Amino acid sequence: MSRAELVEAVNKYIWESTGAHSALTESAYAKYERGDVRCPGATYRDALRQVLGCQSDAELGFRPTPRGRHASLEPDPPTVRNEDVFSLSNLISLPLQSEEITRRTALGAAATSILALGVSETPAGRSSVNGQRYGLSDVARVRAAIAGFSRKDQRHGGGHGRERVARYFLDDVQAMLNGRYANDATRRAMFSAASELAYLVGWMAFDDADHAVAKKYFTTSVQLADEANDPAMAGHTLRAMAHQAVELEQTRDALALAEASVNGDRYRAACARERSLLGVVHGRALAAAGLGGAAGATLLRAENDLRNAGANGDEPGRVFFFSEASLAHETGRALYASGDLKGAKAALAHSARARAKQPFARTHAVTLGYLGEVQAATGNLDQACATWSDALDAMAGVHSARARQTVTTMRNALVHGRSASPEMAELDQRAAAYLATV
Repeated sequence: MSRAELVEAVNKYIWESTGAHSALTESAYAKYERGDVRCPGATYRDALRQVLGCQSDAELGFRPTPRGRHASLEPDPPTVRNEDVFSLSNLISLPLQSEEITRRTALGAAATSILALGVSETPAGRSSVNGQRYGLSDVARVRAAIAGFSRKDQRHGGGHGRERVARYFLDDVQAMLNGRYANDATRRAMFSAASELAYLVGWMAFDDADHAVAKKYFTTSVQLADEANDPAMAGHTLRAMAHQAVELEQTRDALALAEASVNGDRYRAACARERSLLGVVHGRALAAAGLGGAAGATLLRAENDLRNAGANGDEPGRVFFFSEASLAHETGRALYASGDLKGAKAALAHSARARAKQPFARTHAVTLGYLGEVQAATGNLDQACATWSDALDAMAGVHSARARQTVTTMRNALVHGRSASPEMAELDQRAAAYLATV
């Protein structure tokens, strides 16, 4: 086995035997070979014994270390357990919003769980609850609805229309998941579409800072993608979960989720554009974890993947938004986390220029907000104010917690200058007015 094949086999064994998504990488495993890590954790020792057919840790060359002494130069790679973020059996409800967990929603959520669908493993059409038969035209109708919802989200933000999207998932698509299909391929196509819709509800909740709800819908999306045998869709959602964890400064979880998103078929089955998206968020997670060298290499690979995008014209609709501007935005955030303010400013400025003529107001406003933050951090407060003014212009009609946060950051940066500068005072008043209306 090559080192890559061995690492993949270990991660697969851990998933199948413990229900944990392992983030063991080739570089981490190399430390085992070199002896930098003399005795890794029990989970990894057990997996290596099973994969390599060894009877003891000694056969692998591992030796326990004295109590109280460090066993390695750095902790074992993180694992994300099924029961923590992936298992639908632990979801009590799928609320529309965290403050609105109604009886109707809770009942709908129970039927949404894969474990409550009441379906068999028969390949050619599963037993149904509602008895209605669905075909590819129904799948196409769901995907058309997702496309419309996604474009509105990009324009207006997650706080706009989220309840409507969640109700469509719980009321309409849930019924389709309980229906009959002519063949297994059609059923899997419907489950894949349902996974994308659950992801979208989760993303809108994340953008609206409703993080508990976002995690539940993301979890549902991953399980539906697994049921559909759609690893690329699962990777797409795991990438969103990693993005959320980065923003919440949950560094260990972010890295584990990002590693899982690019593991095996999740990366291999994705188109080049989606690979770039997975890669750039992986780079952000590495940068947040202080692994700047690995982050740089990952970001370069994401650039190369995007350069190859669209070569065969076969891309899923869910990546319509990811472009050169998106890559530059995420790269700028990664560079900022690494302490490279000059690089971050250049990347975010490039993103803002590239996206200025696109109909993605929410992300454009957020990019401008972050760019102003970096400009202020490098001492260019006047330049930052001009950028923030443009950001406020772009926020008209946008309902997004991420946009609100950039405005709050703006006001904090202006706290000392607004009393001395009429221009800064006016900008602060505009910012306060925006926060009062959203």
